Amino acid sequence: MVPRVLLNTAQVPDGGELRLLQRGAEFSIMLGANELMNSRLSGSEEALAEMACDRIAGRAGARMLIGGLGMGFTLRAALARLPADAEVVVAELVPAVIDWAQGPMAALHGDSLTDPRTRIVAADVAVPIAEGGWDAILLDVDNGPDGLTRTANDRLYGTHGLGNARRALRPGGVLAVWSSAPSKPFVRRVSEAGFAVEEVVVRANRGATKAGGARHIIWFATVPE
Repeated sequence: MVPRVLLNTAQVPDGGELRLLQRGAEFSIMLGANELMNSRLSGSEEALAEMACDRIAGRAGARMLIGGLGMGFTLRAALARLPADAEVVVAELVPAVIDWAQGPMAALHGDSLTDPRTRIVAADVAVPIAEGGWDAILLDVDNGPDGLTRTANDRLYGTHGLGNARRALRPGGVLAVWSSAPSKPFVRRVSEAGFAVEEVVVRANRGATKAGGARHIIWFATVPE
């Protein structure tokens, strides 16, 4: 069996250490004993982008904000669906994750980072949210509303953060939130913030042939027209 090799580590602001590991052609990013992402399991991250793109299809000059670069699955899926006049801003809190995308995982990211529609910013996603004028905001931050990495991420998923997201979206805009598990309290907060909420269950590995396998949750919260 090919062993895992530790390639690099990075501190997460206000909590924990990320570890980038490689086994053959497979990459994983760990936080303690928890695997946050794996290059073999991209299905739900791609679905996050694809379903969000479907919900804003036909908008001229669509502006999409993605919270969290990770392994770039969401970014690449968005670029594959969005037209040439779109703009995609990716906010990544940990600068080392951007370095990993340009270094050891460059082949995995392909040309997505240099696509003319893409802008990568090393910042908390709350910063570009505040800019406003977004057609879609995609949050793949931590493990969802009940995150593992930063307690500060709670402000994205709490009442105040959801209110900020709603004000930052254009009429008919969509807030799409990825999560590793369901959360009834979060759904209630989203509804109370004035969104229409849809919950979708997606498979982590689309290529799996068995009925089993991990399932993830995506919420699509739409601002009324």
